[in-house]
Amino acid sequence: MWLTDHQMNQRWANGYKRIPLVSKANIHQGNALRVDWNTVIAASKISFIVGNPPFLGYTQQSAEQKADMALIFGKAQGTGVLDYVTAWYIKAFGQIKLNPQIKAAFVSTNSITQGEQVSVLWQPLFDQGLHIHFAHRTFKWSNEGSGVAAVHCVIVGFGLDKPKKCDLWDYGQGISGDGQLQKTRRINAYLVDAPAIFLSNRRAPLCKVSPMNKGSQPTDGGHLLLSADDAQAIRDSDPIATRYIRAFLGADEFLNNTPRFCLWLADMTDADLAASPELQRRTQAVKAMRLASPKVPTQKLAAVPHLFGEIRQPAGNYLLVPSVSSERRSFVPIGYIDSQVIVSNLAFAVPNATLYHFGTLTSTMHNAWMRAVCGRLESRYRYSNTIVYNNYPWPTPSPAQQAAIETAAQTVLDARAQHADKSLAWLYDPDNLRKNKSLQAAHDAVDEAVDDAYGYDKSNDDTSRVAYLFDLYEKLALAPMLEPAQGSTPDKKPRQTSTRKPIKSPKEISLV
Repeated sequence: MWLTDHQMNQRWANGYKRIPLVSKANIHQGNALRVDWNTVIAASKISFIVGNPPFLGYTQQSAEQKADMALIFGKAQGTGVLDYVTAWYIKAFGQIKLNPQIKAAFVSTNSITQGEQVSVLWQPLFDQGLHIHFAHRTFKWSNEGSGVAAVHCVIVGFGLDKPKKCDLWDYGQGISGDGQLQKTRRINAYLVDAPAIFLSNRRAPLCKVSPMNKGSQPTDGGHLLLSADDAQAIRDSDPIATRYIRAFLGADEFLNNTPRFCLWLADMTDADLAASPELQRRTQAVKAMRLASPKVPTQKLAAVPHLFGEIRQPAGNYLLVPSVSSERRSFVPIGYIDSQVIVSNLAFAVPNATLYHFGTLTSTMHNAWMRAVCGRLESRYRYSNTIVYNNYPWPTPSPAQQAAIETAAQTVLDARAQHADKSLAWLYDPDNLRKNKSLQAAHDAVDEAVDDAYGYDKSNDDTSRVAYLFDLYEKLALAPMLEPAQGSTPDKKPRQTSTRKPIKSPKEISLV
């Protein structure tokens, strides 16, 4: 900081020389979370608190660091999800309460403004009068060290006084460059110009749309799951077990067209179990694994070793949404899947999904919302049914607007079907999507139709879209649940655009 001060003095040629140093900084060495900051320097003497505290997710924290977090947050509900950096916000706010003139700002991991951390950290602070004065939305901060990956950061400036105008820098979806400054009325905890709303884990959708559920979880020690080679070996040796083989899709298999299978034994008969060495061997292995678990619920599952630990398979065809997707993509790829394909707990399923659902969920509007409120796995988007989907404010289209969304949605499926040999990961790679004129045009048509249904005519950037959606969310959350997100039960179903057999191919599968 001394060096930067000296450099700024030289840049502005004000003649003031900071170097050589003639005074020393008041440096206190020790654990910043275990010392009373007011004993280092009285709050009454502080004007600003600034810093770049360490970023560490909960699973990365040492035992000592977790003890630090417990010291700061006590038994406050939900704080187990918080990043280590959040403790500095609490410490700084303690100083601000002693001296309301203090302004603070920290460089932080962007995870504190996304997903479930937002309500846990920020809602208590906002309730006590905190206001965000300025912010830099997510940007990529590269380290000059060899082999060190770039981190995704935000900068948040805050205090107790309510600002008349706020400075908000946005770095676009590419999260690079110098950022564009926006003068806003306010900044909420998701770093958009919108009401101070905090999204909780909602159990059911805000609007009347089909529910989105996590897929089935094996809890089997891998004994009910099969690679392509495993499945083929069973087909060659055990005709009874072969009848129970199903395609099995999580996020990775769905996006990358990776064949994977499972033994789905929900309808297995005692006679088939007795006659199949493969089924006997695998169910016995599952039983042993579950009995050896330290978790009592898992031990109880040993009584039904032929079943997945958690079964949530849709009865009919469904729309699959991957739980994790690359941050480089403009859209989280989603697709229709045949009911015979088992969806894993690493993906979500929307049963009875129509073209209206598909079109709305694949739109830029929904993906902007997802980018703003979802959690992250490393830097990848981590989709959530309880945060992203269930809190999403759907439009209320007229019949003509709904029909336009359905028509545009079908063009997306048709454009994908032209590249049936390509995975969705390949199709939605930004470089490939730019070159695929038909698919890009189809998505543009979806965006136009969805924007029209919302009555949205503002800028195409995420911050403007999310601000609009938060305003709509506030209205919907305070009002009785609306009748639609209209179009939740239209008669029109997606046309078949491919002749591929759904069980053998985890690519795009349209409903029949």
